[in-house]
Amino acid sequence: MCIPDKIFFKIGEVAELAGVEPYVLRYWETEFKTLCPNKNEKGQRLYKKKEVKRALDIKKLLYEEGYTIEGAKKVLRERSRKAKKGPTQLSIPYDRDKVVEIISELKKDLRDLLKQLS
Repeated sequence: MCIPDKIFFKIGEVAELAGVEPYVLRYWETEFKTLCPNKNEKGQRLYKKKEVKRALDIKKLLYEEGYTIEGAKKVLRERSRKAKKGPTQLSIPYDRDKVVEIISELKKDLRDLLKQLS
C-alpha cells in the first residue's frame, strides 16, 4: 500500500486507503489509544502519516490475520515494546587474551606512526 506523501489526511481519505468505512476508524480510535488523530478548528479528524500506517496495521491484524481487538492490541504493544528496546545485541564469543594482544599491537603501531609524523 502506497501512502501519498502528505502531512495530513482526512478521515475519508484514510478510510479509502484502508478500505473501511469512516465509522470503523472512529471505533478503532476508541479501542486503540495509539490511533489518535488531531482535530482541526471545525472538528474534522486530521491523521498524520504514522496514524495512517497504524490504521493499516490494525486493519491487517483484524481482517487479514484474524486477530480479535484484544489480540491486535497485544501485538501492537509487543511491537512497540520491541521498537523501544532497540535491536537485540548478539552474543559473540571472543578470546579476551587475543583481543588484548590485538589492542596492544594497535597501540604500538599508533605510537610508531605518531613518532614518524613528529
